[in-house]
Amino acid sequence: MTKETARRCIGVFDSGFGGLTVLRSLRQKLPGADYLYLGDTARLPYGSKSAETVTRYTAAAVRVLAERGAEVVVIACNTASALALPNLAGRFKVPLVGVIQPGAAAAAYATKAQSVGPVLVLATEATVASHAYAAACAVHGLAAFEKACPLLVPLVEEGWTSHDVTRQVTQIYLQEALQQMRAEHGQNAMPSAILLGCTHYPLLRSLLEQEAARLMPGIPLVDSADATAEHVLRLAPCGIDETGNLAFLATDSTEKFARLGARFLGEAIIHVERIDLDR
Repeated sequence: MTKETARRCIGVFDSGFGGLTVLRSLRQKLPGADYLYLGDTARLPYGSKSAETVTRYTAAAVRVLAERGAEVVVIACNTASALALPNLAGRFKVPLVGVIQPGAAAAAYATKAQSVGPVLVLATEATVASHAYAAACAVHGLAAFEKACPLLVPLVEEGWTSHDVTRQVTQIYLQEALQQMRAEHGQNAMPSAILLGCTHYPLLRSLLEQEAARLMPGIPLVDSADATAEHVLRLAPCGIDETGNLAFLATDSTEKFARLGARFLGEAIIHVERIDLDR
């Protein structure tokens, strides 16, 4: 068995549950890898914390995952990708992959056949405030219009992914985004792509596509979770056919992690190990 085809152990880290959508995409594209997921649920949300604190928490999580055998660590958290990843480059022997750069690259690819409008980034307030997606899109010569959608995360965590309330909230956010974009870029402006800049949002993909199609027909929707999985596939191919193993770590209630996490992963979570990162 060659190094290229050997089973890989891929670590996935998030402050909570949203990164499980990245794990779900990874398993679809690399089913033969083993996965170790760490959710720092005791200290979420990261969005209200300083870059120094987020970097310290993220470094501790990466260290645990690497010690337990992860050969690649995916920072499946937009806040940590924006605030911590730039500060951690070169500090670990294992490669670190964030969700922002792959998402921006996928948006650039999706816009090739579209008009030269800005990429509409839907994200949390903390991610929008970091302007990390705008910077990542600029690398590809794209402008970005970042729209904060603070109500979507609690609605997803409540399980209201197809509720009428969630549809109405989504409609309002998309309408506001289009109005604000046109105020800045002209009355006929349209986005060249819509980028989901939060790992909770893939659970709303169907609803977002439906509502976007009414307001912005023909505009492609890009999922940064899928884009990140594609990037890892190129970085760490795995030629094993049988499905790999799954293991879960959490820093707070394991029962709550298993219950809520199943919504994001799309399957039952049987066992979760509680760990302490303050060591």
